[in-house]
Amino acid sequence: MTERSEHELDRAMARLKRLGIVLPLAFLAALVVIGHALVPALGANWAWIASGTLAVLGVVVFADWIFRPIGELYRRLLMQHAELAALHEAGVAITADLDLALVLQRVIDEARRLAGARYGLLIVLDDQGQRTLFTSGYPRTARCEQSTMGEHGILEAVLRDDRPLNIEDLDRYPGTRHYPEGHPTMRSLLGVPIRSQEGVLGGLYLADREDGQPFDEHDRSRLERFATQAALAIANARLHRRLMSLAVHEERERIAREMHDSLAQVLGYVITKVSALRELLRQPDRLAEAERHLEQLERAARDAYADVREAILGLRTGLAPNRSLVDALRSYVERWQDQSGVNARLIVEPSDDSLRGLQPMAELQLLRIVQEALTNVRKHARATEVTVQLARLDGTVCVRVADNGIGFDPGALERGQFPRFGLATMRERAEAVGGRLRVTSLPGQGTTVEAVLPVGIVLAETTGGRDASLDRR
Repeated sequence: MTERSEHELDRAMARLKRLGIVLPLAFLAALVVIGHALVPALGANWAWIASGTLAVLGVVVFADWIFRPIGELYRRLLMQHAELAALHEAGVAITADLDLALVLQRVIDEARRLAGARYGLLIVLDDQGQRTLFTSGYPRTARCEQSTMGEHGILEAVLRDDRPLNIEDLDRYPGTRHYPEGHPTMRSLLGVPIRSQEGVLGGLYLADREDGQPFDEHDRSRLERFATQAALAIANARLHRRLMSLAVHEERERIAREMHDSLAQVLGYVITKVSALRELLRQPDRLAEAERHLEQLERAARDAYADVREAILGLRTGLAPNRSLVDALRSYVERWQDQSGVNARLIVEPSDDSLRGLQPMAELQLLRIVQEALTNVRKHARATEVTVQLARLDGTVCVRVADNGIGFDPGALERGQFPRFGLATMRERAEAVGGRLRVTSLPGQGTTVEAVLPVGIVLAETTGGRDASLDRR
C-alpha cells in the first residue's frame, strides 16, 4: 500500500470516527434540551449531569472500540488488494514475452521487486538436471558460483526437499561465510521452489530486504504465489522453444524434400536435355529441333528459378514473438505478388486483434498452408487474380485462398497426383493441429482452398513424427 493511499485511509477513518462521536453527542444534547424544556428542574440535578457526562465518555470509548478494528480490517483489505495488484502486474510482466531467456530474467527481476529485496537469484533445472543461474541486483563484477549448490548446500536444500527456506541470519548458518570474489555479503535469505506437474523446475531466492528487516511469513507466502505464476510462464516459454525447434526441423525436412522433388528433378531434366542438345547440334539438318530443346531448357530454368525464389521467400517469412500472423501473411502475399506477377490481396475480417488465440504451431501451419496454396496457384492455376481471406468464425480461424484460374476436377485426379498438387500435404498440416481442409474446384471456374483451425487448441503430435510439410512430388 502506498503512502498516499495510507494517508487517505487514515483521513477517511478519522472522519468516520468523528461522525461516530458527534452524532450520538448531538442526540444526547437534543435530549438534554428537550428534558430541560419539559422539566426545568433537571438542569440543576447533579445526577442528571453526571449521567450525561458518563454517556459522553461512553460514546467516545465505544466509537474508539468500534472503529479501531474496522480501520485495521480495512487496512488489511487495502494491503491485500495492493498485493494482488502487484502479483497481477508481475504475472503480466513475466508472460509478456515467449523468449525463454527473457522470461527467466524477468521472473527474478519481478520477484525481487515484488518483495523489495536487494538481491535475487533464480536457479532453473533442465531435463538433465543441469542448473542455469539468473541474477538480479548483483554488481556487474560479482561472481555467482554454484559453490553452495552441493549436496548439503542451502540453495540445493530448496530444490532437493521441495520446500521453502527462510534464514534470518546467514552468518549463523554453516557453509555460508565464504563468498565468491565480488559477491555481495548477505544477511538474510528467502527461497522457495518453483513447481510444475512434472516436478521442481527450479528455485527462487531473495536476499536482504531493502528496509533491513528479515523476511517474514507474509514475504514467503507472496513469493510462493509468484512462483506458481513463474512456473506457468517458464513452462509456456519452454513449450514455445520446443515448438520453434520442431518448426526449424520441419522446415529443414521440407527444404530437403523440395530440393529432391522439384529442383533435383529439374536439374536431371536439364542434364538429359543438354545431352540430347549436344547430339542435335552436331547435325546441321536438325537445328530447328535443337532450338525447341533450347526453349524447353529455358522454361525449365525459369521454373526452377521461380521455385528457388519462392522457397527463399517462404523461409524469410516466419513468425516471431513480436510479429503477428496477419503481419506475416501480409508481407508474404505482397512479395509473392511481386515475384509471381499475379494480382493478390489479403482480406482480414473483422480485425487483426480478433484473430489472436491460435497456438504458435497452429499459426505456423496456417502460414504454410497459405504458402503452399499460393505455390499451386503460380505453378498450376494460370490465374490472374487470387484472394487470401482470413476470418474468425465461432471459435475458429478460417483462411480461404481463391483464384480465378483454370480449375480442375478433384474427383478425376488419380490418388498419386494429390501430393504433386500439395493437397494431401495441406490437409495433413491442418489435421496436425486439430483443423480441417476443404478444396473446391471446377474446370474453368478456379480453385478455392479453405482451412479451418480451432482457437486455443492443444497441439497434437504429427503421426510418426512426420512433418506435414510442402510435398510437391
